[in-house]
Amino acid sequence: MKKLSVYLKGYIKESILGPLFKLLEASFELLVPIVIKSIVDIGIGQAERGYVVKMCLLLVLLGVVGMICSITAQYYAAKAAVGFSTKLRRALFKHIGELSYSEIDTLGTSSMITLMTSDMNQVQTGLNLALRLLLRSPFIVFGAMVMAFTVDTHAAFTFVVTIPVLSAVVFAIMLVSIPLYKKVQQRLDKVLNSTRENLAGIRVIRAFRLEEKEIEEFDKHNEELTAIQKFVGGISALTNPLTYVIINLAIIWLIYIGAIRVSTGMLTRGAVLALYNYMSQILVELIKFANLIISITKGFASANRISAVFDMKSSLVEKDAAYEKVESEYALEFRNVGLQYKNAQDESLTNINFSVRRGEVVGIIGGTGSGKSSLVNLIPRFYDATTGEVIVDGVNVKDYPINELRDKIGVVPQKAVLFKGSIRDNMRWGKKDATDEEIMEAINIAQASEIVEQKKDGLDFIIEQGGKNLSGGQRQRFTIARALVKKPEILILDDSASALDFATDAALRKALRKMPGKPTVFIVSQRTSSIQHADIIIVLDDGQIAGIGKHEELLEKCEVYREIYDSQFKKEAK
Repeated sequence: MKKLSVYLKGYIKESILGPLFKLLEASFELLVPIVIKSIVDIGIGQAERGYVVKMCLLLVLLGVVGMICSITAQYYAAKAAVGFSTKLRRALFKHIGELSYSEIDTLGTSSMITLMTSDMNQVQTGLNLALRLLLRSPFIVFGAMVMAFTVDTHAAFTFVVTIPVLSAVVFAIMLVSIPLYKKVQQRLDKVLNSTRENLAGIRVIRAFRLEEKEIEEFDKHNEELTAIQKFVGGISALTNPLTYVIINLAIIWLIYIGAIRVSTGMLTRGAVLALYNYMSQILVELIKFANLIISITKGFASANRISAVFDMKSSLVEKDAAYEKVESEYALEFRNVGLQYKNAQDESLTNINFSVRRGEVVGIIGGTGSGKSSLVNLIPRFYDATTGEVIVDGVNVKDYPINELRDKIGVVPQKAVLFKGSIRDNMRWGKKDATDEEIMEAINIAQASEIVEQKKDGLDFIIEQGGKNLSGGQRQRFTIARALVKKPEILILDDSASALDFATDAALRKALRKMPGKPTVFIVSQRTSSIQHADIIIVLDDGQIAGIGKHEELLEKCEVYREIYDSQFKKEAK
């Protein structure tokens, strides 16, 4: 939590004024039993109606001033809490965006969503309540004890015994609850993940008639969450009854002592009433404090989870020193490159060596899990090679500033992802100031011009979230166009034409070869037809290069490539 306090810097004034006004309100509240004591002992005891009226007006004044202080305190506390959570949420979102694929894989999507929503709300609520009540409740409790000594020293010792016992109960429950609330958030991650998978894959679930199985799986995670919530809730629920028992025993003892001292003339009736009111104030405040502790405990558990993400540093480290430009005949080189994912036992890529000249088209093919995507993800540094070097334009990719490196590269990932907004807005992700002419040029190369022409609004056509109002092939063509708008030096198509028919795929490859600027193109594909005309074909098998060459050479020399080709063409011919 201390690490997160930096985001309160802009709200120091509010963080001070909020508790200060609450303490002012509490001070007025502590005066109320003394005023009531005066009404009973003087106004009623001596039958002075004017004095009673005057004291009643004073009570009203204390109430009005206390309410104004309370409202002011709540305003400042809310402003500080909301401002803090806004800055923290922005910083967390930025930090997650700067993490490498390795850290994002470790975190998981459901955990990140929980952090940005549920955990953030818990922290905001905890801070808001802490600013308003964390000082007020102890101030009232100890203030009531001090005021009790001004009324009657002998009876006030009841407060001295009661308050430490109550404090021990509250803090014991808090210490037990904090780790349990962390487990609650972890169980919530699982429920969220299950929900997310079901909503995203609802069509697949229905197609296989697995609704009942998924409901059972969801119920299992939900019951685990419910069980831990009930358990920790049960522990937290002990706070109120335990404090009630202790306080009520103290009140009984106080009334007993007071009655004896009143009968002997050592104490007035008003004084007993004042002591009773102070004990009642302590009861109310401790109930508030108990609930506050629960909220703060949840907030601390969530804050620790958020802080743990901030502690997570990206494995992609940028060098401070400027790199030296080197003249090289190759656009890209892999030198003895190996890749082992975090927490994985074996390498995903081993001893990868090849060189690519500028403007060449490189095809990458292999079986499922052979390492095709892993290989191309090393070029823009989505992952860092664990051994060897990846060289772009003669410079190790680890020596480039990341932004400069990725400005050179256009990536079209396997999953075609579009964002809610117009076609124009989606195309400008590659280049913010792209003109309509530049956008249409990229769309033409990506074979998507007919889609735009069919839409009444043209480039202003609104794409729904995830491109749900487009077909799979249309989404793929638009994601290719988005990468082309930036006119990259290296273009990576990671199995991004799988939803295209053979004619459109062929037209796309032909258009890519005629592109102005002649970018170096990497085509990852499962189809030999998509890469057979490439200048270089790299065949991967279990993370290693099984063959490099042109189509005809590989058919003769590479058994893995020949098997893939035969499975797609010769068997169909039979």
